[in-house]
Amino acid sequence: MRKNQTRNTRGKIIAAAWQLFYEQGYENTTVDEIIEAARTSKGSFYHYFKGKDALLGTLSNLFDEKYEELLEVMDPDMDSFSRLLYLNHELFTMIENSISIDLLGRLLSSQLVTRGEKSLLDRNRLYYRLLTKIISQGQEAGELRTDVSVGEIVKAYAICERSFLYDWCISGGEYSLRSYSQKMLPIFLSEFRNRRNDGQ
Repeated sequence: MRKNQTRNTRGKIIAAAWQLFYEQGYENTTVDEIIEAARTSKGSFYHYFKGKDALLGTLSNLFDEKYEELLEVMDPDMDSFSRLLYLNHELFTMIENSISIDLLGRLLSSQLVTRGEKSLLDRNRLYYRLLTKIISQGQEAGELRTDVSVGEIVKAYAICERSFLYDWCISGGEYSLRSYSQKMLPIFLSEFRNRRNDGQ
């Protein structure tokens, strides 16, 4: 119970912070406003975070929460290839609709300079566990190549997604992240399909 309460309190702070960041901008959001929106105490806030800057690395938490939601509604009859494309499409839709480019850029740049934990590379994240499961099942079903390891395919997929995000940020969002990924990701992932299974 205590563990769930801890997760809920931290999660509420993160959700409130990113909602405020999106609505009024990072610079214009104060810690007091985050505390009020999260309906928690100053003590609780500083128990989990040293300050507002520490929240930048928690964007990956929002991504993983989105994956949890998607797991509830994802069609179990989809093959592994379709599930990977579905997850990407839904995540990038969320990013385009609710995460500002400025904030996403801050997160990505922080990952380049930080000497501590890099949240986007945390293998304990639901993101990596979910990709590993889908790709493993795809290999077992003969849908994906087995001459490339599960870990290598997971890594390649994650690198591809990050490259889309970085380019979208540095180009100032001049194109639709979701639409571009819908067009290019299937081409990239096609290299991992089991051609013999496809009859190609």
